[in-house]
Amino acid sequence: MSVSPDTSWTFAPGPALLVALLLGAYLWRFRAVRATASGPRDAPVWRLCVFLLGIVLLCAALFSPLDVLGEQIFAMHMVQHVLLLDIVPILLILGLTKVLLRPATRGLHPLERRAGWFGGPVFAIVLYVGVMWIWHIPALYDAAVEHPFVHVLEHICFTFGGGLYWWHLLSPIRSRLALGGLGPVVYMVVTKVLVGILGIFLTFAPSALYAVYEEGPRYWGLSATDDQALAGAIMAIEQSVVMGIALAFLFIRALGESDRADERAERYETRAAS
Repeated sequence: MSVSPDTSWTFAPGPALLVALLLGAYLWRFRAVRATASGPRDAPVWRLCVFLLGIVLLCAALFSPLDVLGEQIFAMHMVQHVLLLDIVPILLILGLTKVLLRPATRGLHPLERRAGWFGGPVFAIVLYVGVMWIWHIPALYDAAVEHPFVHVLEHICFTFGGGLYWWHLLSPIRSRLALGGLGPVVYMVVTKVLVGILGIFLTFAPSALYAVYEEGPRYWGLSATDDQALAGAIMAIEQSVVMGIALAFLFIRALGESDRADERAERYETRAAS
């Protein structure tokens, strides 16, 4: 029998405070940079719009009916996962510039050196893939749906793992461990294939893997197996689409950096000749 799910909003004071602090710090810094002579170049309005969109989607993942629906419908929980792991980190990082980050820039490279292997792209791949696979182990997944503390821990893992992963690709600050040449392509393809395999497995699994959904009501008329297949398809398709868009963006950015390097070289040669 088909049942309508609960679509109520939620409000957790802790996450709400963290989101408010993040937004407040960004707006304060953005306003300060815009007040300078080079403000329009160092803090363009489109960066603000992208960051605000990231905040809106973060709030949607944490406070909107999507959070409650994820406890009832696997596909909705998967949407929440891809928002926290990919979409929100991408938008928040794209909202940053070198100048906006300047107060914290000096501490990033020493922190990276102290982190060692844990601050490198290989660890970011391991963490990103590991977070996705480990939290889809049936016992852990069921615990995350049934216990609020475990659910919060899951969200922290997804957000941190996604943030670190996308930082290595999209950070406006040049890292000493920056990926060069075909590095970003390998970085993306390896990660997305490993996560996509999980999505394909969930899509074509012959039976439901998660008791929390199998034993629950049939929301929207979806059986547990169909719900699981839909969730797996969302994961696999999202990974492919995001990979394609990200690779195109990185290619365009590399061309832009190459053009700017050529311009700097020409200016240097002109000054040297004069």
